[in-house]
Amino acid sequence: MPSLFTRIVRGEIPAYRVAEEDQYLAFLDINPLARGHTLVIPKQEVDNLFDLDDTSYAGLWAFAKKVALAIQDTMPCKRVGVAVVGLEVPHAHIHLIPINDLYDIDFSQPKLSLSQEEFADIARRIAGAL
Repeated sequence: MPSLFTRIVRGEIPAYRVAEEDQYLAFLDINPLARGHTLVIPKQEVDNLFDLDDTSYAGLWAFAKKVALAIQDTMPCKRVGVAVVGLEVPHAHIHLIPINDLYDIDFSQPKLSLSQEEFADIARRIAGAL
């Protein structure tokens, strides 16, 4: 059965896409810790990040860097934090989270509740900075 993220890649489930290349996709997390919280994934369905071949692994991180710089340019933050948890969805992914404090990247914190318009605006702003 395809993962939730594979279904997003295929267009079966809507997502607020911010960047896309042949092998990689970035979209907003629908349960964000901060405005601009973005997930970066390989389009290839691989459960564990470290199961990616070396070329795909390096390409995913290079793609994530581009997205992180766009987030940093458009979202008010001191840095863009990076987390790889890998337990929520069985599809390799990187969390890019705008942070101002160490605890801004604490996944036990309450998630933001944003409107569709807010998500769309954030996605447009990040995509426009790429």
